Amino acid sequence: CAAYEYLKEMTSMDQYIGKMLDNRYEILELIGSGGMANVYKAKCHRLNRMVAVKILKNDLAENADFRRRFRDESLAVAQLSHAHIMSVYDVSRSGDTEYIVMELVDGITLRQYMERRGKMDWREALHFITQIMRGLSHAHSRGIIHRDIKPHNMMVLRDGSVKVADFGIARVASGGHSTLTQEALGSVHYISPEQARGSHIDARSDLYSAGVVLYEMITGRLPFEGDTPVSVAIQHLHSIPLSPRELDPTIPEALEAITMKAMAPNPDNRYPSADAMLADLEEFRKNPSINFDYDVSEFVPEEPEESAMTQIRTPHT
Repeated sequence: CAAYEYLKEMTSMDQYIGKMLDNRYEILELIGSGGMANVYKAKCHRLNRMVAVKILKNDLAENADFRRRFRDESLAVAQLSHAHIMSVYDVSRSGDTEYIVMELVDGITLRQYMERRGKMDWREALHFITQIMRGLSHAHSRGIIHRDIKPHNMMVLRDGSVKVADFGIARVASGGHSTLTQEALGSVHYISPEQARGSHIDARSDLYSAGVVLYEMITGRLPFEGDTPVSVAIQHLHSIPLSPRELDPTIPEALEAITMKAMAPNPDNRYPSADAMLADLEEFRKNPSINFDYDVSEFVPEEPEESAMTQIRTPHT
């Protein structure tokens, strides 16, 4: 496939292939490339096991802001240990190379799985979203917001389990604001309205994105599409998506309700926590005919008080 050929070409000219980091990690091949870092398959000679090593891209390594964000990611994920979160084994620096050592999993991204599978049966979607929410519950309980929940950042293993990966723009949940960075623009189909505005975010922002992932799994399409990232962001702010049952009447009403509550434009109308959403998912699993009786007015965006274009904070170029 094209992705494989691209990685093969990148590997052939990669300076890290064959290099030994800290006289311990032997870099073998490039297995992934993201906005901030490349991921390599490597061998840990000390423990005699295969691992994944994430290395900050060279063109970003000289940028103090990117180095800070990379270190923030390292500190964030190092605090997490859960069956549904990619494990981090080591955080280190070798010369000028900053890197993270993670578990190497045998699987594909949820994005790749969805492209092969198409629209999922709601039971399979329930299986996946429950695991994703368990991972987020663990992260949120330790003050970590992922901030980039999307199918590209989930790994589906051969046994059907799911792991949340790539806390690339995560940060400790201590308040603050977010701007629509270049990375967020790449994830614009999944970002929350408050992320699009560049306003305060918290754990409920992850729940919105998880709701979008669930919506896409059960309907086979995204809630909002557009010709440009900004046009999609505007829809997150001021549009109402088609309800899942409008697209597929066989989707249970309760699962539609869970999806739409997670995607409520106003964070105060969403689930207050991942645990609260998990509780409803579990109730639904036990009784697919359950009626949650949510107020549909909660799922309607507020009338814009100013031009949507001026509300969206785009990155400087």
